[in-house]
Amino acid sequence: MSSKMNRSTVFNPEREPLRNHPSLHLAPSTVGGPFHFLNPTQAHYRHDQTAPGKPSSSHDGSDDAEQQGTPEVTGSSSGVAYKWTSRNNRKGRHTLVVKPSPAGANQGSSGPPPKDGVRQVMGGVLKMFTYYPFWDVSWLVAYVFTIGSIVWVINAFFSLLPLTNPGTTFAGETLYGGGITAFIGATIFEFGSVLLMLEAFNENRAGCFGWALEHVYEDHIEQQGGNRLAPSDDCTHHHNKRNLAGKSATADDSAPTNEKSSPASPANSAPPGAASWVWWPSWHELTTHHLHDLGFLACSAQMFGASVFWISGFTALPGIYNVILNNTPVLNGIYWVPQVVGGSGFIVSGTLFMIETQKRWYLPALRELGWHIGMWNLIGGVGFTLCPIFGFGTAEWRVLQSSASTFWGEY
Repeated sequence: MSSKMNRSTVFNPEREPLRNHPSLHLAPSTVGGPFHFLNPTQAHYRHDQTAPGKPSSSHDGSDDAEQQGTPEVTGSSSGVAYKWTSRNNRKGRHTLVVKPSPAGANQGSSGPPPKDGVRQVMGGVLKMFTYYPFWDVSWLVAYVFTIGSIVWVINAFFSLLPLTNPGTTFAGETLYGGGITAFIGATIFEFGSVLLMLEAFNENRAGCFGWALEHVYEDHIEQQGGNRLAPSDDCTHHHNKRNLAGKSATADDSAPTNEKSSPASPANSAPPGAASWVWWPSWHELTTHHLHDLGFLACSAQMFGASVFWISGFTALPGIYNVILNNTPVLNGIYWVPQVVGGSGFIVSGTLFMIETQKRWYLPALRELGWHIGMWNLIGGVGFTLCPIFGFGTAEWRVLQSSASTFWGEY
């Protein structure tokens, strides 16, 4: 990689997404990221339209591939583009850009319906309660953090209600109810952060188109055809492997194949020799790629924050908290300070997750779901950080604001 070129405008050849897809061609002008010293976070790929070659009846100089009807690239665009982003690649999502055919054109592309309609959104919400892909690490990350947040909300009630509604107080509410739920919530967040790191390590390194481009030829219209987009069974992302920490299922050689499948589909497979799952990257991968990857840095900040924050969860347990409660230096050192450091890690993580989805570090990506996820993580991190800042004091208003910050931050 040239030192004179911004790192964010060119891919490392070893890590270039979709490099094994012969029908997808990178548009260099679309490669970019919010920081010039970090890896690209966005790029667009052009899809070249292909047409099946016809077997030749003569043998005068034509090669074997043409005689066998091997598909060949026509050189014209199919009207389909692929939007690659580092976050979508890590999460196993695929974004298509389908350009509508101009009026009167014979060829066009049709794809799946947009996902931003009310019906599609409600269908997605319903699927959250009926579909449990436990083999998908991205799904596990979301659900683990959701469960952890629920535990923290319960913890917030144990901490705040004795101050705002003294009549509802019961014996051991804060010590046992608050302490035990704090430990459970911190432990769940730590586990979720480990999964988040594994997700970052196992991003799809070769890239995955995720959609099979299938030619549909109209029998009644000579030499005219179009492209129909359908989800590809050859997707190489972790969500399609149905195996959390192992190799993807191997297709049965005896299974029938779709003769209309695009030649781009087999290219979805990972490069030969590539590990299907890694628990820790090699030093080479860590220093040449991950440490320059904005998503990895965000996950690392989350992991660091959760690990330090867990100390406060542990010291909140009954038998520890009630012993150190009256020893201010110890209480501050092993209970409040880890919360400040951990909460700051959450703030950094949320901020980096937001910036990862942006074209420029200062331009909010309001139409990106990942941006809003990062924003709410940032707001939650602020609440988790303000809680110990107020907690260093013993004034009544500070105690109330400490519990209140926990309450709204955990939501």
